[in-house]
Amino acid sequence: MPGVEGGVGLTALMVAAARAIETHRPDALAADTYAEHFVRAAEASAAWPVRPAQVPGGDANPLWGRLGRYFGLRTRVLDDFLVRSVHAGARQVVLLGAGLDTRAFRFGWPPDRVVYEIDRDGVLTFKHHVLDDLAAVPATTRRPIATDLREDWARSLLNAGFDPAVPTAWLAEGLLLYLPSAAERRLIDTVDRLSAGGSTLGFEVKLWAESPQVRASPVYVATRQQIGVDLLALFDGEPRPDSAGRLRELGWSTAIHTPFDFTRRHGHGPLPEPNDALASNRWVFADKPGA
Repeated sequence: MPGVEGGVGLTALMVAAARAIETHRPDALAADTYAEHFVRAAEASAAWPVRPAQVPGGDANPLWGRLGRYFGLRTRVLDDFLVRSVHAGARQVVLLGAGLDTRAFRFGWPPDRVVYEIDRDGVLTFKHHVLDDLAAVPATTRRPIATDLREDWARSLLNAGFDPAVPTAWLAEGLLLYLPSAAERRLIDTVDRLSAGGSTLGFEVKLWAESPQVRASPVYVATRQQIGVDLLALFDGEPRPDSAGRLRELGWSTAIHTPFDFTRRHGHGPLPEPNDALASNRWVFADKPGA
């Protein structure tokens, strides 16, 4: 289907497959019953595993074992972040680069919440096709917005009914790694401009360019060889801006964590290893002061 069969769109299917596998683990950190349907609906991913028993080599597989568990852990941590934000008063949720996210369907939302999903038209069209076939019904008001985050997405968001006077929970899951640095800076400044006091933002970054040894790590090699996704070619190669620092300049408070912090907290997930493809990943959580 257009939008997910190549490039960054294919990574949405990769993450969906990881979520499907996680869902069926006996010690699952997160559950997404829609994920496997996305994987099976696209020709490029139809043969990928969606159950732990289907993974060659099991958890020793660098792609579906280690990286897949990373995506499962990330899903759980960001689920928890959004639930906390909403119950603390966020009336709106904006998923930046929503991909095949199904949180609007799988959460138990408080009344009168609105979820905005921003992504390219091709990705959202594929997503709607699969969800419509499943007769899936969102558990809260859901407003998909087809636009490119490298362009003037704020106008599209406002035109869809977004209220900048209302506290908002923003999420950029697996997005900023692929954006040019200028687009990331604009995104952070736009989020700040559109955020009322009491808003929150969660996002993932890589802190530094990776060495040749890390670029040759099993995670990157296995992803390229097993499913034809060259993550290193998809990551934007420009020096990354200090988005957490920029938010602090704008008055937000920030907390920066390694994924391994949450592995230790939950008892499941990846741990550090030599020449680690996950070593430079950070999960950032920011809060804008005010009621």
